[in-house]
This record gives sequence, C-alpha cells and structure tokens, in this order.
Amino acid sequence: MSGLLLDTVERHKRGEAVGVYSVCSAHPLVLEASVLQALDDDGYLLVEATSNQVDQFGGYTGMRPQDFRNLVLDLARRHGLPEDRIVLGGDHLGPNRWQERPAEEALAYAGDLVASYVAAGFTKLHLDCSMPCADDETPLDDSVVARRAATLAGRAEQEASADDLVYVVGTEVPVPGGAHEALEELTPTSADAARATLAAHDDAFSGVGLEGVWNRVIALVVQPGVEFDLERVIDYERSATGELRRVLDDRGRLVFEAHSTDYQTRANLRALVEDHWAVLKVGPALTFAMREALFALAAIENELVAEGERSELPSVVERRMREEPGYWEGYYPGGPAARRLLRRYSYSDRIRYYWSYPDVEDARRRLFSNLAASEIPQTLLSQYLPHQYERVRRGGLDSGPEAIVFDRVRNTLEDYAAACKPKREEA
Repeated sequence: MSGLLLDTVERHKRGEAVGVYSVCSAHPLVLEASVLQALDDDGYLLVEATSNQVDQFGGYTGMRPQDFRNLVLDLARRHGLPEDRIVLGGDHLGPNRWQERPAEEALAYAGDLVASYVAAGFTKLHLDCSMPCADDETPLDDSVVARRAATLAGRAEQEASADDLVYVVGTEVPVPGGAHEALEELTPTSADAARATLAAHDDAFSGVGLEGVWNRVIALVVQPGVEFDLERVIDYERSATGELRRVLDDRGRLVFEAHSTDYQTRANLRALVEDHWAVLKVGPALTFAMREALFALAAIENELVAEGERSELPSVVERRMREEPGYWEGYYPGGPAARRLLRRYSYSDRIRYYWSYPDVEDARRRLFSNLAASEIPQTLLSQYLPHQYERVRRGGLDSGPEAIVFDRVRNTLEDYAAACKPKREEA
C-alpha cells in the first residue's frame, strides 16, 4: 500500500503543494472518524501506531501490531473504505520502550518490534534510535543513531516479502507527544544539522549493504518550530525555516515529515505543506477533540438524565487517573487545583491513556446509551456543541452521540485534509 504514499511524495517533488496527514492514535472512535473522513476526501488513510502504544507485548493499549491492523481494517470494512486505500505505519520504532536496558539488549527488543510491525503488514516505518540506552554516553552521536537505524532497517528487510517498505529517519525535539514543560520559544532544526543527519544515515545504510533500501527512505523528520506544551501552542513561523526547507531540493524523492503539528491552524498546516513538510503527524489533538465532545455530551446528559442513572463519565475518568497516576503525575506541575485542570484539559492530553480502562469505557457506553434513548434537543446542542448544532440544523449530521463525537474529531481532520489536498489543488 505504500504506492499511494509514494505517489503523494513524488507529486510533491514535482512541484505540487500536496501532502498527507498521518493519524497517530489507537482509539477506536478516532480511527472510525478518520475512516469517515477518508471516505469523504475520496483519498487514502495513513494511520500510524506509536511504539509505546503498540508493540510485540501489547504496549499500553494491549494491542500487538496485528491487533491494531485488524482494528483499523474492521472499521474500514464497516464503512466501505477499501483495504487498498489504507496505509499502516509505525512511529518512533526503536529502543524507546527499553531505554533502561543496555544498548545491545534494547536494540534486540527493537529489532523484534520492527519485525512484528512488518509481519503484520505495516509498510511505512519511522526508525528512531535517538534515545540513549542505559550504558550509552550522552548525547548520542549522529553516527551511532544512524548505525542503529540501519540495523533495524536490515531486520525489517529480512521480514519483508516484497519491496513494499518505505522508511522515515530522524526525530524531532522535544520528545514525542508534546513538550513536558512550558516552552517559551522553539528553534527549528538548522540546515547543517539536517544535512548531517542525512549524511550519517546514508553512510550507515551503505555500510551494511543497504544502498537499495536507502533509496526507499522517503522522509526526514526535523523540527520546523512547531510544538505544544501543557497550555500553549507554538505556531509555525515560515520565516524561520528558509534555509532548512531548501535542504531536500536536490535529494531525490525525500520530503520532510513534521511531528507535533497538533493544534496548528489550518493556515499554518497549509504553509507547512507548501514548505515541503509533506507528511503531517497528528495525534493528541484528535483525542483532545474527542474528549471535548464526550465531556460536552456528559454535560447534556446531566440536563436530561436523572441523578443515579447518569454515566458520570468525567468523574469516572478523573477517579481512574487519581488512582493510577503513572501516565500524568510526572508531567503536570502545580497544586491540586492546577493539576486537576491539566488532567482534564491539557494540550498534552494525557487523559488519552485512560479511555481504554474498563470502568471508563463502561461509563462511555452508558453515556451513549442514555443519550441514544431519545433525541438530543437542539437547544442543548447549541449550548454545548455549537458547530455540531449548525450541522444538525442544516440536515448534514445525525444528532446521535456517536455521530456527534465523530463530527467533532473530524473538525480537526478537516483542517489537515484541506492543508494536504491529497486529490488536487483548489481551482
């Protein structure tokens, strides 16, 4: 399926300002909304699982790569999106999950991780070995990072049955998933640093006899100066990337891939694509939008359903987060009131780690069941979900709770679809 992605990249390199957005989420509601968006776009859907979400042991979602593939394909079949319009990718594949182990051991686990993704039919692999392991000197030299990435590429090629794999190298700073502390400003990757990363990986792939594989590296991850922290978004400033965005002008089919583009405006996303960030990653912004819709529906439920029969979804997820604070406690500073607000509303959206807990999922199901029992009054939609209210009034949206959530997630996806224009430029 990587041929779809290659076509987009090649069109971009021929001078068309086209790109593709990559949905980096494992939540079924987000994935289903993404399928619906792809159908309306009449394009293809690029979905990526991150190495901490999905691995050979289950990751924090409990899913192995084959499970994730099955989930995406089942949702696609439910709505009639053909399998040949889906591209599956793996994000930050490397020793991230095993950094506390010696490098040799961590790389062995990472090799198994990559092999499991390839065996499950993932064809876009972001190889990221930028994180130091227990016995590494820091910071890691470019050559070390590149050699490790080449080793993982070799493992992927051993597992692959055809030359259908494409690769992405490099990483962004700060770490995946948004900054963990307040940011005042962010400096884009320098042109020299980008060239050094490319040269190191080119040499490393050649050094282990993977020259042909290097020709299937389609993107370089660099920092274009976009990021979000707990309560602030740093917007794209194209004036700061002038030299950087020319680095790939003479590098075959290579384009840039941008991570942490969440919460950028539609205009900023469009500018990124025009400036050769042809692959735009989005993840937390989608579950953030989903949470907004779920909490709004819970407020509507409070108006319609008697106390004792309500789902109490916000309270249930808050209780679960307090009982098991491992996913947020080290990331959210401040006193009790400040941390409560961050648990619920932070841009970093660490609440996303808790939606799959059985008690939280049961509450979500009860919310949907309560609201599906009778039509949600338009007046309450206007109060809590004004964009969805307008679509319901126009007759373009069903007022059921599931449809409302899908539509709210698609509000975000529509910005990416408009920025990437996978089919054609506007007349």
